[in-house]
Amino acid sequence: MAADGTIVVFGSINLDLVARVERLPAPGETVAGSDFSMHPGGKGANQALAACRAGHPVQMVGAVGNDANADVATALLRKDGVFMDSVISKTATPTGVALILVDETRGENQIAVIPGANGEVRVLGAESLGRAGAILMQLEIPLEAVEAALESARAEGVRSFLNLAPWRDAAASFAGKADVVIVNETEFAGLAAALGHGDDEASDETALRALASLLGGTLVVTLGAAGARASDGKDLWFASAPVIAPIDTVGAGDTFCGYLAAARSEGMEWPQALDLACRAGALACLKAGAQ
Repeated sequence: MAADGTIVVFGSINLDLVARVERLPAPGETVAGSDFSMHPGGKGANQALAACRAGHPVQMVGAVGNDANADVATALLRKDGVFMDSVISKTATPTGVALILVDETRGENQIAVIPGANGEVRVLGAESLGRAGAILMQLEIPLEAVEAALESARAEGVRSFLNLAPWRDAAASFAGKADVVIVNETEFAGLAAALGHGDDEASDETALRALASLLGGTLVVTLGAAGARASDGKDLWFASAPVIAPIDTVGAGDTFCGYLAAARSEGMEWPQALDLACRAGALACLKAGAQ
């Protein structure tokens, strides 16, 4: 059970299989690689670890399989002190895996995710929320579980953060049940289109306010090297990102989400919370691996 103020992260736990290549391949093309490594990952686990490293107590709720990958996938969560008593372990389905190609020159990436045990995550009961201060979710577990968790959080008076990644059209139907929705520019475009605002762009302040107003909560948009914006439909906040030479952008968005949830849970105002999250996300690009 969560302790007072704990951030409950309800989401995926994966093992990332990362290959560094000279450039990202076009469809049907084979390119040479220079390095292969395995790292703990999964959007849920990445965000849980980030929030924990931001100094906030975190409880992970998710699932791993009955295989050798499970221990590797959860190693850093356990090492850094994330509460793991609500992680379902040793399911018959293998631990989730992400296949990642990283452009060694530009730091850009391509990712394919095999959900595995993450697809077994079905229910988040009120006992998992306990006395939580917030819940943080993504879309690498079944959508019906995410929607049910949002409803439970609202019923229990727990603040909810929903990262609409990876984008799935069906999530637009329940995104408005979250207190805070976090998207990148691609996800913003998908959400806008699904809600009947197909021409809206993330860089358009009027469009951001309008979409936030439609959702009824706060909408946060990450803009990569340009920083991040947020609006509650009335006010608008912005933070720039530090100038860096990225090595690996995998996990940058997850780091942003974890630090943002921690900052807001600590009572930080939006401008300062966005600034902290942008800086953390940028620093995450300076080392290989999502965690």
